[in-house]
Amino acid sequence: MNRHIAVYPGSFDPITYGHLDIIKRSLEVFDELIIAVARNSEKRSLFSIQERLDLVAEVIGDDARVSLDTFDGLLVDYVLNRGSRIIIRGLRAVSDFEYEFQLAQTNRAVHKEVETLFMMTSVSYGYLSSSIVKEIASMGGPVDTFVPPEVRIALENKFRADKGD
Repeated sequence: MNRHIAVYPGSFDPITYGHLDIIKRSLEVFDELIIAVARNSEKRSLFSIQERLDLVAEVIGDDARVSLDTFDGLLVDYVLNRGSRIIIRGLRAVSDFEYEFQLAQTNRAVHKEVETLFMMTSVSYGYLSSSIVKEIASMGGPVDTFVPPEVRIALENKFRADKGD
């Protein structure tokens, strides 16, 4: 049975254990998952697009069911061009739902054949966001429980470089 290809878009700046939880659970439902790292010029990223791709690849490892890509432009166009019609989005709180609901409805208005499936984050990651991780790391705080070791090291190196150490 072909359970289709799903696309999990995001900035992944940086990838967290919350993202990894959604990825793992998505692979329990879908045969293939495309992790689509957004090239969002309006959002100031800590890591370059290549650094984000490299970090995601490093923590995902070799799983033939997962592919990495970047995109800009309309997500729904990208999804259809990749042979999918499923967008995966993680939800942490009601405030996430309101914003994501608007996006999903807009995407359906543009391409009615594209569905957005929402996954509630696991309870242990309900508070976690890349923004919080970056803020803690920027102040030298511990992020071990939020991100894999490879990401923690990349954050430490990035903030050490920014301080000129």
